[in-house]
Amino acid sequence: MVSEAGQLALLALFVLVAVQRLAELRVAKRNLAWALEQGGRLVHEPYYWMFFALHGGWGVAWLVESWLRGCVLHPLWPLWLAGFALAGGIRYWAIVSLGPRWNTRVVVLDGAPLVRRGPYRFFAHPNYVAVALELACVPLIFGSWISAAVCTVLNAALLLGLRIPTETRAVAEAAGSSREENA
Repeated sequence: MVSEAGQLALLALFVLVAVQRLAELRVAKRNLAWALEQGGRLVHEPYYWMFFALHGGWGVAWLVESWLRGCVLHPLWPLWLAGFALAGGIRYWAIVSLGPRWNTRVVVLDGAPLVRRGPYRFFAHPNYVAVALELACVPLIFGSWISAAVCTVLNAALLLGLRIPTETRAVAEAAGSSREENA
């Protein structure tokens, strides 16, 4: 049996997450234009579409799985909701700390120093930590553990296997080119 309150909570959460993602894409587009005006370079990522497929699939998966489970809040839903809120706090702290250098793409500015403020004082990829936390916590609010597990593992594979190595190489190359220019 699907509860009406559960349906409303599920749809409200889905809309909230979708609006957040769309707003972040707008910020990323604006920041990309700024970075390119500053001489930044957009790094080729032939796998970039996979992130869109993963996040879109994640949204549909937890929505459908939660619906099939009756739109019932999991007994630990306050914990998962707190995890979602924590993820949002980390994400927006990272976005504010990077300012116009934040993006969903890999963009490098030759000679620009690494950001060492905000959450970047503590770890190298706070936005990815936030995304991983969100991918797990949001579905678990409604007990949708299959969506949480599958999407979190796929996200980790994309990040660890493709995105983070690409970023690391790009930053190292940008640092190398700035050293060569200053020699």
